[in-house]
Amino acid sequence: MAHSSTLIFCYPSFTYTIFFVAVLESGMGNFRKIVKLRTKAEGDIIDLTALLEGAVKESKFQEGILCAFVAHSTCALFTIENEGGLQKDMRDALQRLFPKEIEYDHHRRWGDGNGHSHIRSSFLGPSLTIPFHQGTLDLGAWQQPVLMELDNQGRDRKLIIQIIGDY
Repeated sequence: MAHSSTLIFCYPSFTYTIFFVAVLESGMGNFRKIVKLRTKAEGDIIDLTALLEGAVKESKFQEGILCAFVAHSTCALFTIENEGGLQKDMRDALQRLFPKEIEYDHHRRWGDGNGHSHIRSSFLGPSLTIPFHQGTLDLGAWQQPVLMELDNQGRDRKLIIQIIGDY
């Protein structure tokens, strides 16, 4: 059985509330799932919402934190309003910030033409952490977790989903 308490702190410029939940009888646990995904091409964006929601349901946890991680250096995870216009905007923004056409030392060393892919991935990041409550991911109305392929071709990708939660 859990016991809850609420503290409210007020400061001149902001107010925040902290909820404390003390777990008296622990039902905490760990859940791990590895999913293989295949991307089609550079710039491919895969919506992970249903996959991550399914992992939370499969874990049977009601409260907790989900961490999604890609074990690769040329793709990334982030949240976005996953619609065609914003997908194009994201690809265009990455091109403006990290152009493919400039010479990267990685290109000179390896000759694989994907230095921009590594830089883009480093800035976007390989992981996402999403809390969930009552078995539902705490995502905004227009917020979808996605994987974006940043390499110069489609690839097989490994998505690691690690969940720590309570029943």
